[in-house]
Amino acid sequence: MPVASPRRNRVTPIGDIEALALRGAWTGNRGILHSDDGEIVRSHAHSHWLTCTLQFKGLRREQWLPHHLTWLFFHDEAASLAAGHRPCALCRRESYNAYRAACAEGLGEARPSAQALDRRLHAERIVRGTDRRQMHSVTRSELPTGAFVLTAGGAPAIVLDHHLVTWTHEGYAERMARPIRGSAPTLTPPSSLAALRAGYPVQIDDGARAAAHG
Repeated sequence: MPVASPRRNRVTPIGDIEALALRGAWTGNRGILHSDDGEIVRSHAHSHWLTCTLQFKGLRREQWLPHHLTWLFFHDEAASLAAGHRPCALCRRESYNAYRAACAEGLGEARPSAQALDRRLHAERIVRGTDRRQMHSVTRSELPTGAFVLTAGGAPAIVLDHHLVTWTHEGYAERMARPIRGSAPTLTPPSSLAALRAGYPVQIDDGARAAAHG
């Protein structure tokens, strides 16, 4: 029996939506992104980018229904934060509250509303008026575990203690020493970086930790 080709609904740490066989630990959405025939036709429909649980109170999240949300999938939560998403306040209320509190602590500000948080994240992840991804130059020594940077070769890599572990279409792969000098082009938006620095307990795939400590 032939194996069905993967559909275009996996999100990379860069934020691109691609057709990958890589399993997702989380789902989420950016609004209605597909046409009636199930093809992705836009990168986002609004500034409300969420990361959701795969299952919630038995609700069916059917994919590719006309005029319904396009469900996207993420390899782990660290990749979803890098892509510019945040925890959903409905199905992940505890994580959402922890993320808001960590953002506020990390930024030294009052806890933002969902609307304020979404506006801020959108300005941090997308070049205004385009679909192009924003990069942020961050001092390497200030990068927290769970952040994503681009390597010299342009590959996304997660920061894990004293290492970087590259992310590929098959999952986490090569480990390399983490540079400590200079700045790095960083994918994870500044608000999420602040949350990570303040101790937000981001979920990272076991494959990354195995590669970092193998």
